[in-house]
Amino acid sequence: MLANRNPFAGRKLSLLVALLVSLAVSFSACNEVDKNTPTFPTIGEIVNTGSRFTLLKEALIRAGLDGVVAQPGTYTVFAPTDDAFKAFGYVDAAAIKAAPVDLLKTVLQYHVLGARVAASDIPTAINTSQPTLAGLPLYISKVASGTGTASVVSINGARVLQADGQASNGVIHAIDRVLLPPVFGNVAVTIQSIPLLYPAASFKLLLAAVTKAGIGGALTGTGPLTVFAPTDAAFKAVGIDSTVIANTSSTALTGILTYHVLNSRTYSPLVTNGASLSTLQGGTITAGTSTTGITVSGKGNSGIASNITGPDITATNGVVHIIDRVLLPQ
Repeated sequence: MLANRNPFAGRKLSLLVALLVSLAVSFSACNEVDKNTPTFPTIGEIVNTGSRFTLLKEALIRAGLDGVVAQPGTYTVFAPTDDAFKAFGYVDAAAIKAAPVDLLKTVLQYHVLGARVAASDIPTAINTSQPTLAGLPLYISKVASGTGTASVVSINGARVLQADGQASNGVIHAIDRVLLPPVFGNVAVTIQSIPLLYPAASFKLLLAAVTKAGIGGALTGTGPLTVFAPTDAAFKAVGIDSTVIANTSSTALTGILTYHVLNSRTYSPLVTNGASLSTLQGGTITAGTSTTGITVSGKGNSGIASNITGPDITATNGVVHIIDRVLLPQ
């Protein structure tokens, strides 16, 4: 009887048992990997969680965009914090609900890219243009910090407060300011339209001076330009009113006005303390930075600085900064 036994039977059984054990271990390892693989929330869920983005949440709902940031995709959202909305004038949910839906939708779409862009993906450069869901470009800058230990990322002058919030449908970066798309057009039209955003700002004297000097066309070109735009109060602060403008030659007015223009798109985070900024007039103005804001000073202002009271208003061909004192070249 023993002679009729298959000598390989025991070996086959051992191999089968080993194979089953191996498969069991393999499946167990896969299950362990699955359990340890992190699952990220959507951008919509990040916005809806916690207390940092309560006004952004209300704005997305009001504009009908809450579903977009919750759906699958590869989005990048530059998310204004509640403090950013309050600084812009939207102090609570009631203010958000009173905002025009179409305008709010355009503004919010301007904060969203259709591709996933982490902080490490941003090149070290100034004003890298990126298309947005609003169909208008925004400008991302990444520069070394003053200490040299890290990089500072800004978008149209808004600083990134916290980068790389990982989501299943993209990435979210918290920023300190609401981004305004260049909906008005070029620099000249934007200056005329600023009172729609800031009712207290008036530029009648600036526009009268531009018309008298005949340099309006220079503000409508391809650029890029940076214009420090003095309000009516800024003109009066140095003794210039409509009568003075009417009695001043176009050549003299051109010298003063071009002293307020840079041949670049310069957002406020790109300005360093003590920087000498070259103007179209040929002279320079001096920048000052502090924890309270940014100033610019002209050679003829006797050391009295002009405060930037409304920074980083984006135009299609540049950027406008509202200032509270006319800059004098000499």
